[in-house]
Amino acid sequence: MVVQKLRRAGGADAVTATAVVVAAVATGLAGCSPGAAGTAPSAGPVAADGGKDDGAAGGPLGAVRAAPDLLARAGTSRTRTALEMATGGTRLTIEGEGGYDFRAGRGQVRVLLPEDGDRPRRRIMELFTPGALYMKNRGAGVPVDKWVRVDTTTLADGNLVTGGATDPGAAAELLRAARHVTYVGEAHVGGVPVAHYRGTTDIGAAARLAPPRVRGALAAAAKGFTTDTVPFDAYLDEAGRLRKVRHRFSFANGGREVDVASTTLLYGFGSPVDVWLPPLGDIYAGRIAG
Repeated sequence: MVVQKLRRAGGADAVTATAVVVAAVATGLAGCSPGAAGTAPSAGPVAADGGKDDGAAGGPLGAVRAAPDLLARAGTSRTRTALEMATGGTRLTIEGEGGYDFRAGRGQVRVLLPEDGDRPRRRIMELFTPGALYMKNRGAGVPVDKWVRVDTTTLADGNLVTGGATDPGAAAELLRAARHVTYVGEAHVGGVPVAHYRGTTDIGAAARLAPPRVRGALAAAAKGFTTDTVPFDAYLDEAGRLRKVRHRFSFANGGREVDVASTTLLYGFGSPVDVWLPPLGDIYAGRIAG
C-alpha cells in the first residue's frame, strides 16, 4: 500500500518545475485518465507468521539493515533504475542506467523519459553527488549543452522521486531504519540467487542514521512527506549485498495523487565508476520554464 504524500509548501506543489523531471511527466499523467531456488543469506529463524523476526540477531531485520554498509564495502556497481508512476488509471515509466560509487556517494545515470505526445523519448544525463543533482538535456528552456544543478537538501522529497531516478545511495540508506522485516522467500535477480525481504522503513530515522553525505537530502524528505513510513521489498545476495530494492511512494500534483514505485537494480560490483562534475561555465544559471 502506498502511504506517502508530499506536503505543499507556501501553496505551491512540493515538486517544483525548477527541480524536476517527474513534475513534467506527472502533469501529463494528470491529463489522462524478478524467481527460482536460492539460499537466504543470514536469514536466521523464520517465524510461522511468514517470517517476521525483528528481534533476532542476524535475522531478517539485521540482514536488511546491514545492506548499506556492505554496499560501501563493495565500493561500486552498475545500476538500472525504474520509476513507475500511476494516476487516473494511466501508468508511465521512467528508466535509467549507469553506475554508482557507494563510498563517495556519487554516480551517473542516463534517464530515459517516456513519450510525450508526438515527441519521442528523451534522454537526460544525471549526476548524483552528496547534496546535489546535476541534469543535462533537462529541457524547459535549458540549452542542450548546459547542466542544471539542484540542491537536493532543498527538495521536498530529497530527490527520492523528483529526478526521475532515486539516488541509489539514498535508496540503500533508507534500509538502515528498516522495521517489521519479514523473509518472503528465495528468488533470482539477474540470474543471481537472492533472499527476498519485505518491510517498511522510516525516512526520519534513516536520515539520523545515514552518513553525512546523504543525511541532508533524507532529512529534507522527512520534512516533506506527510508520513515517514515507506514500504519496501529488498533482495540480498549470498554475500548480503543489495541486488534490488523497490520502494513505494505517492505525492500530490495538480490536485491528483500520483503513486510511484521506485526500483533500483545493482549488479557488476567493482565496476569502474568515474563521475566528473561539469565546470561552472557549463552550468545554466538562467530561467527555467515552468
